[in-house]
Amino acid sequence: MIAICMRVPRFYCPQLDPDKTQFDLPDTVHRHAIQVLRMKPGAMLRLFDGAGLEFEATLTAVEKRRSQVSLGEPLNQISESPLQITLLQGISRGERMDFAIQKAVELGVRTIVPVVTEHCNVQLSRERARKRIAHWQGVLVSACEQSGRSYLPELAEVTSLEQALGSVTDELRLVLDPEATTGFHDLSKPSALTLLIGPEGGLSDAEIQQAQTHGFTALQFGPRILRTETAATAALAVVQTLWGDLA
Repeated sequence: MIAICMRVPRFYCPQLDPDKTQFDLPDTVHRHAIQVLRMKPGAMLRLFDGAGLEFEATLTAVEKRRSQVSLGEPLNQISESPLQITLLQGISRGERMDFAIQKAVELGVRTIVPVVTEHCNVQLSRERARKRIAHWQGVLVSACEQSGRSYLPELAEVTSLEQALGSVTDELRLVLDPEATTGFHDLSKPSALTLLIGPEGGLSDAEIQQAQTHGFTALQFGPRILRTETAATAALAVVQTLWGDLA
């Protein structure tokens, strides 16, 4: 007989109050847990506030528009990488940007900055940028729920490349460049790094040079040209394996 281990659902709940043993689920969590997952009284779930606090909870009451849980002891989740990573991600269309953000969260990035670059083919007005940020925040939250992270990474506002480069303070700053000669193994272990990834059309030569004037090291990353979402995911996996918590 094969035993099946059921995964306990996790929900982002910034209103989590550790001083209450009985806690009403927020509307968004209630709809997902009750209307989508069809959870019943007695079911187990986990709630986290995005700032490191996480509880195991038991669903005690379910009504049409309201549900309540009983909080257990706080959980000590060790899921944050010791390597602090900021991702400057050139904005791409639709699912490619969603994928890059989702995988960056799963791979332990601390901060994600959506960057407008020369070859960015997404035109964002102020209102559309606001809606995109709200959408990407939802992608980020879902990735935290799935991956077990108790801390919500920071998602910055949409910014220009010059502004993004000028705000970087990390000791190691990397930009992928197929013409570069430096590789990952030529670098010393950092405690924090910033990684710049271009959009679908890549970074222009001028933008790579611009990054280098801001202290970025141009890095060669294999013999093949990678899509933007692949490049971000692969590069993050490499730095986490070399210097983070995937070793």
